[in-house]
Order: sequence, then C-alpha cells, then structure tokens
Amino acid sequence: MFEEYIGKSQERTDMLQPQQAQFMAASLGQARSFGQGDALPPGWHWMYFLQAALRDQLGRDGHSKRGDFLPPVTLPRRMWAGGRLWFHDDVLLGQQHLKRSTITKLEEKAGRHGPMALVTVTHDISKDDVLKLREEHDIVYLEDRKPGDPIADGPEPDDMEFSETFQSDSTLLFRYSALTFNGHRIHYDLDYCRQVEGYPGLLFHGPLTATLLLDLALRNIGMDQLKSFSFRAMAPIFHDEAITIGGRAEGDQLTLQAINSRGGVSMKAVVNQEA
Repeated sequence: MFEEYIGKSQERTDMLQPQQAQFMAASLGQARSFGQGDALPPGWHWMYFLQAALRDQLGRDGHSKRGDFLPPVTLPRRMWAGGRLWFHDDVLLGQQHLKRSTITKLEEKAGRHGPMALVTVTHDISKDDVLKLREEHDIVYLEDRKPGDPIADGPEPDDMEFSETFQSDSTLLFRYSALTFNGHRIHYDLDYCRQVEGYPGLLFHGPLTATLLLDLALRNIGMDQLKSFSFRAMAPIFHDEAITIGGRAEGDQLTLQAINSRGGVSMKAVVNQEA
C-alpha cells in the first residue's frame, strides 16, 4: 500500500558535542567524563541527529505525524521492535557527522493480536564519506489494545554466565526522553499509558534497554572486539521495575537478555565479535 515510500531518504548533520554524552553517563549513574575527540560509546548515537517537529505536527502519542518521511500508517500504536548495528569505526565527539536515513522495508500483515505494519529504516552515520556506523531500525505499528488484553510477560529466560540488576525509575525515563528528544507519551505520561494504551505504568525505552545490554557486553569483551549487535523487543518493562541483564558466551558471540520483574525476557540480543 505504501510501496512508494521504500527507498525514500533524508539526511541530517550534527556536531557531536560531548555534553550529551556527559548527561547520558550521569543519567546511567556512571562517573565518566567525555571531551573532544573521545569515542562515543556504542548505542549512545541515539542522542544525536535529532529532529523537532512543530507542536501542531505531532500525533496523539507525541511523535511526529506520519506521511512526511515515514509512511502514513493508520494503526495508532508505535513501538521500537528491534534493530541491528554494525560498527565500522569509532564515532568521535567534537566532530560533525552525516546521518542518511532510508526506508528499506515496509510490510503489512496480520499479527497474533490483529493487524500490524513493520517499517525498517536504515541509518548510515559517516564522517567525510567514511562509514562509521550502520543501523537497521525496526518500527512496528499496532492497533489499540482492547480492554482485558493481557500484558506480555516474555518467554522464559535462558541460563546466564553473568548477570546484574538495574533499577528503573521514572526520572531516568524522563531524562532519556529529554536526551533523545523523544516525545512519545508512553515514557512520561502515566495517564496516557493507562487510559489510552492500556499499560499499568510508564514504558522503559527499547533503545535504552539495548544500550544497557551493549554496555554489559563491552565490560565482558572489550570495545575493540565489538563488530555487530542485534536486538529484539519481546515484552514491556515498566518504570518501577528492577531489570536483570545478563548473558553467556557462545564462541565468537555473546547472547544477552533483559529480564523484567515478572520473570520474562523483555529483550534478546546478540553481540558478534567477528565482522
């Protein structure tokens, strides 16, 4: 239905200032400092290349209305379903980079709970025509939840060799929304979550969960061994939950998972140490 949107592209440039990275570190409780020329940690690029739509160009959920770059899918709920990252070279702070975004896939189908649409956007971040990072970002659109629809707990977790606990809270969700200029109301408007989208609490950001898993991987394998990362959201995490993150090594891969307080896997991820 929206085939004409496949191949549509847009470009943005951004001077990657260290201040955002400093604020991100503080939000995560990390005593780190960043300056000009430092490498941006993997997963922190989501704070840059931001776009600000005018207030009258926002939809009910706080996102930009569809039909400009993204196709005008009519299904009301939008979620970050997952993605894949390939790390080609360090993205350095204090330098101007280019981000080119292209719609590479659009699929409409029937899901387990009704119609859905999946849009994949490929983002290339480069410096002086040298590719630094490639990302495939999967966005899923769903119909409104019906009264009584269950909240997914997620599948049973796999055995882990290492794990740790991270406590979520509404302040962190607010700060991350501010850092990424994410107006999606599911992350800060509790009344909207409960009355419109049918969730009991604010939703933890999918990319923030992925960032926690990436950080865990880096502390287990080292930055120079990180080649690619893929992740898939499976169940929600709410703002007052303690999250268990962990994983295990399988050859040249790390398999990772984030487990919610209900005992189910909210996100699965894989880190590859080989290109």
